[in-house]
Amino acid sequence: MYRILLADDEGIVLNSMTFLIEKNFDGKFEIETAKTGRAAIEIAEHFRPDIIFMDIQMPGINGIEAMKEIRVLLPGVIFIVLTAYDKFDYAKEAINLGVMEYLNKPFNQKDVVAVLQAAMEKIDDRQRRRREDLQTKERMETVMPIIENGFIYSVIFEEQIDEDIANYKDLLEISAPYGYIMVVVFGEMQQGHLMTNVVGSSVKAQTTYYNKVRELIKDSFPDAIVGSVSANRIPIYIPSTENKMELSERGVIIEKCRTLVRNMSKATDISYRIGIGGMRRIKSASESYEEAIKALVSTNGSVAHIDDLPLTVSYEESYPADLENAIFEKLEDGDQDACLVKAGEFYDWMVSAYPDDIMSIRLKTLEFVLRAESEMYRSGGHTYEFNSRKDYLQEIMEAQSLDKLKAWYMDRMRVAARELQTGSKDRTHHVIKKAIDYIENNFHKDISLDELAGDLGISSYYFSKLFKEEKGEGFVEYLTRRRVDEAKALLKSPEHSIKEVGVACGYSDPNYFSRIFKKSTGMTPTEYKEKL
Repeated sequence: MYRILLADDEGIVLNSMTFLIEKNFDGKFEIETAKTGRAAIEIAEHFRPDIIFMDIQMPGINGIEAMKEIRVLLPGVIFIVLTAYDKFDYAKEAINLGVMEYLNKPFNQKDVVAVLQAAMEKIDDRQRRRREDLQTKERMETVMPIIENGFIYSVIFEEQIDEDIANYKDLLEISAPYGYIMVVVFGEMQQGHLMTNVVGSSVKAQTTYYNKVRELIKDSFPDAIVGSVSANRIPIYIPSTENKMELSERGVIIEKCRTLVRNMSKATDISYRIGIGGMRRIKSASESYEEAIKALVSTNGSVAHIDDLPLTVSYEESYPADLENAIFEKLEDGDQDACLVKAGEFYDWMVSAYPDDIMSIRLKTLEFVLRAESEMYRSGGHTYEFNSRKDYLQEIMEAQSLDKLKAWYMDRMRVAARELQTGSKDRTHHVIKKAIDYIENNFHKDISLDELAGDLGISSYYFSKLFKEEKGEGFVEYLTRRRVDEAKALLKSPEHSIKEVGVACGYSDPNYFSRIFKKSTGMTPTEYKEKL
């Protein structure tokens, strides 16, 4: 049923409106009436109507003022204004109040029915959208833990495909480039830095307490991305717009975690501890996870932050650690130009801060070059040669000026950044080129995809995938096309028999050769030769 309030100071209007509604909408409306603006407001407070017919001219509080009051109480109510024709301009004041329709007195049955049908449709549509929104929210609440867990384990275990991470970020509405990992561990009780009865507590957490614990974590950290229970741990990712955590902020987070530990313990019969890692980019979240675990095993407290413990490197006050981190962040991202800009800025800082200490500058440039090349090799697609850097030490010692040393340093950093960016593509191209060369020289033999992939040192599945990505067709399709093309060329010569052509193209069975050739060309080898 719909609830409707009729507000008019004329009893005859209220009676006629009630009659028309009951006659045309039998049983669909619950009706209340009011003869003053004040009465309309008071009735609306407890009756909470869906639709209100409001007369403009009423004694005391007029219709406009009554609608203003009611709109605050019931933002979604539908107003239909009743007004005499000569008061229509005055009724326009109600436009800002979201009035759906105006009815001029005297009105007829047709007008009342039409406006009520429109109002009912509007209410039904609103309720339908509300149900859909609730259903969507319910589905998201069901699937969100799965999405959050997928994101957590992708970044912690570095199973990172950039497209997948981008999709997770969109789904979870993560825009902050940085974040840190917290790890909640639990057990029956704490002994030193360890928890007892880990297995039993893990079973309880997974089967009984996880949803409650997750809810408490979200209450304390609304932006938290919460993973699932793994052994006796729950990993949590907290996004941040800043690349470092100030001491005051660290203190606030530690206190929130201490309160969270107490609340979780009260809500369950399990003891908890929380380890907190340092701020990292999403791609490096695994480092923050390791730090959170390290913090837990290095202290007996209920909450431990890695930056409070003597477990991380500290720098002299003037050292540009952020700039150093930026060099290798840009290198890892494949942003060659930005990496070189940051590398140049760091070199300029060294020269400015320590102009007379060329030996330390030499060693730092060598450190950065070796680190960049290490990242390059780890990215894959490059062959490491043990003696490839045997001349580096001699080269930096022979660079007598800071400008020459910078030229050597920037050149090696440029090569490492470029090779890291292109190495995987080059390796793919190289592998497939070797495969094509082999096919070209051996298509007349029995070529097996598995054997060829084995010779190239990769799995047959991965080789097949690479081949199709590089050539746009599968290995078998490519080999068949190459053999058929060769057969076409040989069939032009009258001295070659069909059988000889088939053998020369890798088909020892003439019938099989004929079927393959016809499938590719629409003709048998004999028909093709006769046509020529």
